Amino acid sequence: MFPLRDENPTETFPWVTIALIAANVLVFLYQLSLGVEGGSPEKFVYTYALIPYEVTKGTNITAEVTPYIYLPIFTSMFLHGGFLHIISNMWYLWIFGNNVEDTLGHFKFIFFYLLAGLGGTVGHILSNPLSQTPSLGASGAIAGVLGAYLLLFPRARIITLLIIVFFIEIISLPALFLIGFWFVLQLLSGVGSIAGGQSGGVAWFAHVGGFIAGFILILILPKRKKARPQKEYWV
Repeated sequence: MFPLRDENPTETFPWVTIALIAANVLVFLYQLSLGVEGGSPEKFVYTYALIPYEVTKGTNITAEVTPYIYLPIFTSMFLHGGFLHIISNMWYLWIFGNNVEDTLGHFKFIFFYLLAGLGGTVGHILSNPLSQTPSLGASGAIAGVLGAYLLLFPRARIITLLIIVFFIEIISLPALFLIGFWFVLQLLSGVGSIAGGQSGGVAWFAHVGGFIAGFILILILPKRKKARPQKEYWV
């Protein structure tokens, strides 16, 4: 299931959501330029991506000592590992972020986004504290956006592309079902990765941690306005 858009209009222009998308895209383009211009994209990733071992041990894993051991807790949110990675993340941020920003207000949404990303970082570190593999991406913060959206607009209709083998259909689903299914999938995949000792390159518990952080934050942060009542239908 892949969301195409939601039927949930906003009252304010989502300039923070757009600015976050622009920042992520610009950093990604800079990553690409390092390879083209003979730079060192690997060094850039190891400097600004999150490496759980460095955070838990307070030391660098590379020979070159840098003062950036803890900075990647936040900078890693703006790095991505490829075109599919950044496109999918920014697409989800665009669909769901504008409504959360509209509810919280612009300034509080920035605060929310960074804290949700921090929750994703904590989730990833707790699940694999000695990992020396760089972790990067906005997925934790965007998972927080999904958690907030689920609580605020559980009945909002999401126009979704459904693909089952050769069956392709565009359907309308409530956010509760779509996002709830997504979260259960992340949780089961994370538990499975621990049991099997492999994650397939996906930081599942960053998604889980970010989602939980976003869910909690939207409960406690003051709102710019109340979420509008949603239509009472589910099919």
